Amino acid sequence: MEIYFLQYTYLMLSQFIDQTDVYDLSLWIMVMVISIVDLMVMKMLLFLFIVQPAVQDRDHKFLTQAIGEAYKGVECKDGGPFGAVVVRNDEVVVSCHNMVLRNTDPTAHAEVTAIREACKKLNQIELSDCEIYASCEPCPMCFGAIHLSRIKAAIAIGFDDFIADALRGTGFYQKANLEIKQADGTGAVIAEQVFEKTKEKFTLY
Repeated sequence: MEIYFLQYTYLMLSQFIDQTDVYDLSLWIMVMVISIVDLMVMKMLLFLFIVQPAVQDRDHKFLTQAIGEAYKGVECKDGGPFGAVVVRNDEVVVSCHNMVLRNTDPTAHAEVTAIREACKKLNQIELSDCEIYASCEPCPMCFGAIHLSRIKAAIAIGFDDFIADALRGTGFYQKANLEIKQADGTGAVIAEQVFEKTKEKFTLY
């Protein structure tokens, strides 16, 4: 839209130069500049009030499912209160939870389990067109699995901020081209509540 607008402005300005004096030309240029600024402001408002809420609603939907998996895992006595959902093109590929106790496998964290199941389901070892939603900040092992699977974005509502913050400052994060996104403070509170409500039901995860 901006390209067509600027092309139109250029053509009108070119024709106007031959038909008017310098004073009128200055006014015309001023009007065009104001119009361009208005267009930029409109785009910014559109992003803030329409695009961002839509993205937040989308994130909330998948994070809610990850939280549901966290509860499910504890109720089934499969492992700790952690869930993860792998998404591709706005569709859930797999929805998993911590399986450490069920599988007698200390590496069967929710994110690792979700990545394993997603790779099996899609019959591929790279998930570069996928995102992963986690009910808690992924641990270093899970971040490693996310990196190796080439997942394009990790969205979490955890409370171990220091892990992601540390990774953002390393070459590991830059090389991975991985978007690490944390939901708002409310999400962190919800994740901690899940942990507190369920921690008495398990002894190891």
